[in-house]
Amino acid sequence: MYIHQTADWPHFIWDRDKIDAELIKLNKAAGFLEGRLSAIGFDVRQQAAVEALTHDIVASYEIENLVLDSGQVRSSVARRMGGRITGETEPSHYVEGVVEMMLDAVDNYRSPLTDERLFGWHNCLFPTGRSGMEVINVGRYRTDAMNVESGAMGREKIHYHAPEPEMVPVEMERFLAWFNSDDTPEDYVKSAVAHFWFVSIHPFDDGNGRIGRAIADMALSQADNSTMRYFSISRQINKEKREYNNMLEHCQKGSCDITAWIHWYLGCMLRAISGAEDMLSSILDKAIFWQNHSQTTMNDRQKNALNIWLDGYEGKLTVKNWAKKANTSVDTAARDVKDLVDKGLLVPKSGKHRNVPYGIRISGDRTCFPGPEDDADNYS
Repeated sequence: MYIHQTADWPHFIWDRDKIDAELIKLNKAAGFLEGRLSAIGFDVRQQAAVEALTHDIVASYEIENLVLDSGQVRSSVARRMGGRITGETEPSHYVEGVVEMMLDAVDNYRSPLTDERLFGWHNCLFPTGRSGMEVINVGRYRTDAMNVESGAMGREKIHYHAPEPEMVPVEMERFLAWFNSDDTPEDYVKSAVAHFWFVSIHPFDDGNGRIGRAIADMALSQADNSTMRYFSISRQINKEKREYNNMLEHCQKGSCDITAWIHWYLGCMLRAISGAEDMLSSILDKAIFWQNHSQTTMNDRQKNALNIWLDGYEGKLTVKNWAKKANTSVDTAARDVKDLVDKGLLVPKSGKHRNVPYGIRISGDRTCFPGPEDDADNYS
């Protein structure tokens, strides 16, 4: 029996002692992450938020085995958030629509969630009225039966059968009333429940997972009372996609006790916060570098080239790569690099005599060597 067929649907229950214990750990981790960022400037926090939202949008599509151009997404997010990035890429109209949908969820988290708002989001996902080659109902709820299934045609495995189409308007009315109610606590549990409840209704022909995750992000913004977030739960879900799908399927069968789902979801959030450290480290490195060298004289070409590597370019910092990235001659690149070595900003890797890789001195005792690791650590 599927969960929506039980007598208790949709009155979900969970083990509050078990979930409260998870919430304590999660609130502590989120507070620590926020504390790390509170000591740096607004521009750096904004850059971290741009990266987190970019990861969130791209990963939400990857969960559905769909690919977005991360450069286009990052450029669109940065432009709309008023941020600045190195190497902007002109986003397509489709990417602009996707970003607009997600920013509406997290920026306007205090606005009621309504049918019309959801229909607008759905239009952003399917502006052509098609999902691949298939014509679908866009900007309105589905009118056909819906199965979540996998496998080749003729050998499909049904994982879940959603409520019948004639029940969808009623189901969505109940869901939206709960989501918008002042009596619904605005905490991380609301995000977990909202995600599960929405995808269990499965109200659209397609795009339910992506919209469900946008709703979950909207609830996270309500819980934090902030439009900025510095971690991506969709990115973590994508890393744990098998467990995510298995947990949904498991909890969508049987009773309305969804303790297992909430426990997994909050644990996934905790792992997402831990995973944000890598992203934040590179952003903090950049901020520390420019703080330490704010008085150093250099030309605009040098500043722009340094930012390319500080923003995460994965190639080694060599004179040849510098010339390519700065769009200049090798001789000019060599002069730029030597000047920065003399000023202590760049450090040549010892033991190399041809095509020497250089490290960027982040602080007095810390140097980053961009590019893949080989015969030396990337940090010293």
